[in-house]
Amino acid sequence: MENKNNVQNINIIGAGLAGLSAAITLAEHNIPSNLFSLQPSERAQSVLAEGGINGALNTMGEEDAPQYHREDTLRAGVYLADEEAVRGLTEEAPQIIRDLERLGVAFNTQNNEILLRNFGGQKKKRTAYARSSTGKIIMTALIDEARRYEARGLITRYPHHELVSLLLAGESEKICCGVLMRNTYTTRLRGFAGPVILAIGGMNGVFPELTTGTTSNSGDALAQMFAQGVRLGNLEMIQYHPTTIGISGKRCLVTEAARGEGGRLYVMRNGERWYFMEEKYPELKNLMPRDVVSREMYFVRQDPACGDQVYLDLTGLAEEVWRKRLPDLRAELLHYLSLDPKTDPIPVEPGIHYFMGGIDVDREHRTNIAHLYAAGECCDQYHGANRLGGNSMLGAIYGGRVAARTVAASIPELAGDQLQELFCNADLHEEIRNQYAQEASPQIILEIRDILVPAMAIVRSEQSLKSAEEKLARLLEREGLHEREKHRIYLAQAMVASAMFRRESRGAHYREDYPQRDDQFCGLTQAELTQGTDIHMQITCRSGSRQIRETS
Repeated sequence: MENKNNVQNINIIGAGLAGLSAAITLAEHNIPSNLFSLQPSERAQSVLAEGGINGALNTMGEEDAPQYHREDTLRAGVYLADEEAVRGLTEEAPQIIRDLERLGVAFNTQNNEILLRNFGGQKKKRTAYARSSTGKIIMTALIDEARRYEARGLITRYPHHELVSLLLAGESEKICCGVLMRNTYTTRLRGFAGPVILAIGGMNGVFPELTTGTTSNSGDALAQMFAQGVRLGNLEMIQYHPTTIGISGKRCLVTEAARGEGGRLYVMRNGERWYFMEEKYPELKNLMPRDVVSREMYFVRQDPACGDQVYLDLTGLAEEVWRKRLPDLRAELLHYLSLDPKTDPIPVEPGIHYFMGGIDVDREHRTNIAHLYAAGECCDQYHGANRLGGNSMLGAIYGGRVAARTVAASIPELAGDQLQELFCNADLHEEIRNQYAQEASPQIILEIRDILVPAMAIVRSEQSLKSAEEKLARLLEREGLHEREKHRIYLAQAMVASAMFRRESRGAHYREDYPQRDDQFCGLTQAELTQGTDIHMQITCRSGSRQIRETS
């Protein structure tokens, strides 16, 4: 198909919800894109999402509205998120759900209206769901839509391709003129000219075996971006989901929908069940924001009067709930634990689930490098210090749309041969081609993980963070490290530096040595690699971009 805009294909890295949403939005503007991914979309992280997607549809007669969704999102994120960006997210949310319904997403309905359920941190029912496989069903609809545009030549898919490096031009002000990709089947390296949208997901692979997400999202791409000068934000904000179970190689999520439908957490105290969330938080009970629930689970286990195991009680759920709303969950628990949640309490514990931090973007999803954009879990937009359940899929779809609209609006400045000329002059010599040929060794990956885990835990301290800082510095001095391994260590150092720099407790970041919120830290922690290996840290207030504190 002829490209009437006379611009190179837009390069989208990642084919989950954010990447598909960006590609489809560009296609709607008649702008072609290359859609790269390590795995086909059918195996993206987004497929694993279970509980639902938020939007103030107000189909449940609770007088819900986008402004209440916005307020809940900002409050759960403890006011770190950009209010205007969250306004855009929550105002478009109902239309996004209607658009998904139009594409064929079979949301649960009642009387021809989309059913909405309760989710943590929200006082109103606003989470639309498709049984307990919402992510898989939404992804199926978006994949079909993308294939329609693929048939018209507006989307070209490249599965089994790995991001090797951005191709940058310029000295003081960097310009992204393309991307270097590797075919993981043939190992062939190839450069692609044009702007880049990163939709590379979270940092699950930094914590192998301890996250609910796929470790195909290795963290290597984000580490490479950081090493190339891309600014990161809020890296200390790691969400622990309160209800997970251990399975081989990872944590298995017990969806928040289980508590939304009436599941109750308890611990044995002095020989009796103590439903501690209901006693401590009588308004939202078991549906407090995830950081609060995970922290309370940690604290009750430290109580000498309590047992060491927290349980999720689902025995009071009606048969209809299991049959229509949570069928997949029951099957998973029977399979992995040989326990029937209809009759047996489920032993659960917090597991790493979501990364609120990542690539720092503005409201239009631009990064600090020209013609480089980011969307989805890999960026730091919308969620602040803690993400509401049901906002991840929404943020990915909306963020992909916004990034694509920003690119579409910039087409006039990209027209002609400007980026193609820069791309042709970009550094593609053999040193760069060979530099990233090696994978990080499993030993290094596990060493980094084991250093980070006690430092970036649910409860943190100066002592544990300082210990991690020293161990990472010693690890970096080890002989024989190649570039990918060094870059993973830089990323780990930035995470620890962010947590040390924020001397307060806010959302998912809890410092036992600074247990109170301190509003001089009510801003975005930003980390940038300077002078090769030095990490520059600062906290900036998004509203008006006022710098609060900085250090190197």
